[in-house]
Amino acid sequence: MLSGKELIIATKEFAEEYKLKSWYYTLSTFFLLIALLAGTYWNFNIFGRIICSILAGLVIVRLFVIYHDHQHGAILQKSKIADIIFTCFGIFILAPPSIWKRSHDFHHKHNSKMPVSEVGAFPTITKEEFLNLTKVERFGYLASRHAITILFGYLSIFFYSLTFYSFWNSPRKHIDCGIAILIHFALGFCILWFLGLVTFILSFFIPFFIACGMGAYLFYIQHNFPGVSFSERKNWSYEYAALESSSFLVLNPVMNWFTANIGYHHIHHINARIPFYRLPEAMESIPELQKVKTTSFKIKDVVKCLRLKFWDSKTRQMIGLKELKKSVA
Repeated sequence: MLSGKELIIATKEFAEEYKLKSWYYTLSTFFLLIALLAGTYWNFNIFGRIICSILAGLVIVRLFVIYHDHQHGAILQKSKIADIIFTCFGIFILAPPSIWKRSHDFHHKHNSKMPVSEVGAFPTITKEEFLNLTKVERFGYLASRHAITILFGYLSIFFYSLTFYSFWNSPRKHIDCGIAILIHFALGFCILWFLGLVTFILSFFIPFFIACGMGAYLFYIQHNFPGVSFSERKNWSYEYAALESSSFLVLNPVMNWFTANIGYHHIHHINARIPFYRLPEAMESIPELQKVKTTSFKIKDVVKCLRLKFWDSKTRQMIGLKELKKSVA
């Protein structure tokens, strides 16, 4: 049985990328996105335009995961062309490299470590900490984890938290966030002004709404699910956090394609240098990676995950508002 550093070492053979495959997946996904966005305008059938719009949002999710792999150095690490392409995409999707890499690297180094920092993660506090908050603070905390906040991740997380808030607090450090805001508004305005409201909705708003909403939920569900474990700093370990605090999202082959295998999230946290297209291979080859906690996109699983609000340090499990009220009573 492999554990700890032995398990990490066992995954290293899968951290070697196939550059031709990396370029193929990157460029083919970019071309597909461009074609779908063009279809939201040039398609003469309104239903065809709507389908292109929805698919464009899903393809952006796939491209974001590929961008995320590049930021980890898992693919095309030494390519200046790839650096330019992905920097432009990060600005386009409202997750510029300066804030995304810093916050996401922090998340990997402190995954499920209590107290959980809000940097790169959904805030998580214990039920005792929640009970000591003021009414305004309680409202803010619950709002940050609410389904509506996640659904409208385009505005709440990507535009405000990642881009606007970062630039507002440190404009020099996050100049690319300021650029992203300007480009985003300019692009949206031009589409609305020159191509009309319908095209704006189909080629701009819906793709961003779907991509950012799904991206926010994917990030939430991967670390907020029944059975997730949190540890105090003195007892925290990287390997334990990867396996016990990161889920395996069970999806069908189509959704695995759209999400670029990000559902194999426990493996990604064990070794972030494994390219997305080699994650299934690693899981199939290493038995220890197969014994993990799972979740899915089934409605019952979605509801269970969204109900989780606080960490109960006594029972060592995440609980919701109902469990909190019972414990207080």
